[in-house]
Amino acid sequence: MTKDKFSFTLLKEDGNARLGKISTPRGEIDTPTFMTVGTQATVKSVFIEDVISSGAQIILSNTYHLMIRPGVSRIKRAGGLHQFMNCNLPILTDSGGFQIMSLSKLVKINEKEGAIFNSHIDGKKFILSPEESIQIQKNLNSDIVMVLDECPKLTKDKNVIEKSLKLSHNWAKRSKDEFGHDKKKALFGIVQGGIFQDLRLESLEGLKDIDFDGYALGGLAVGETQKQMFKVLKGIVPSMPTKKPRYLMGVGTPSDILGAVKNGIDMFDCVLPTRSGRTGLAFTWEGRLNLRNSKYKNDDTPINENIKIRDLNKYSKSYINHLINSNEILASMILTLNNIVFYQDLMGKIREAIKNNKFNALYNKYIDVI
Repeated sequence: MTKDKFSFTLLKEDGNARLGKISTPRGEIDTPTFMTVGTQATVKSVFIEDVISSGAQIILSNTYHLMIRPGVSRIKRAGGLHQFMNCNLPILTDSGGFQIMSLSKLVKINEKEGAIFNSHIDGKKFILSPEESIQIQKNLNSDIVMVLDECPKLTKDKNVIEKSLKLSHNWAKRSKDEFGHDKKKALFGIVQGGIFQDLRLESLEGLKDIDFDGYALGGLAVGETQKQMFKVLKGIVPSMPTKKPRYLMGVGTPSDILGAVKNGIDMFDCVLPTRSGRTGLAFTWEGRLNLRNSKYKNDDTPINENIKIRDLNKYSKSYINHLINSNEILASMILTLNNIVFYQDLMGKIREAIKNNKFNALYNKYIDVI
């Protein structure tokens, strides 16, 4: 049953792995959860109904992309992002900080004004302040709103990260002030600090003083090794609030997710399953399959005989290999949906394992396979 306000309930722990439930006015989300990415108000090459049929309970869209195209006023006129894209699931919107740093042209950061940048599409100038980012996300009618932060590139220069950290903390306070006391929506703070544990802890403690509905870890999946990422998690997650959701942004591979759940993370998002589907890669319980490979030319078996959505189990690897080599869009559609289903199946198996105190067995079975 949905509730009229945002809440998180921790139901069970198996070691550091956590089973929980997020309640929103728009629906409930079982955790650990993976958010399928619908950056530009669409999950590329699949219908939203199929995303829902896969077991997804929440999707992610992006403030940066939507403010540039089609523009917030157009989405607001439609009644909000859910109506615009015909999606009745809860939606989390990223604030756009990462995309500003990675995609925009001629970016300037001004602590008072925010991020000043030119669109990567047409060069048009934009100014995105912490307040403006929150206003945009509210106009999109997001269920979970992210603070605007600066996401610096991976660096060993601690001074660069420390300077960015202070800026992000200031912006987090301004984001919280602008957000106000909307209990139907949630506002998440973003912990920065690069690979430096003392800076991560400093960032977290500052955000806890401001008090957010959930806490995300940003600035990872930006080039560091998996070993470095897990070291950061081991150092910071034990200090994160127990009774609020923990979100690892932009992660990741199935093994990334297994390792992060083992360290106490509740929420994930990544473009990997959908992007991989568009480049011929399928995720399976036996490992990843590159369907471009000629060895599948005469393989008449399905990727996964158990997937019934859109009769995916009736398409052979041979046929998909043909579609890829013929540049047919149906290949992207089949593989993307396969990967979305796989990721939701993975999260379902993780939740069931935690429930039955068998997460370590699941982890050991698949950590080196998928």
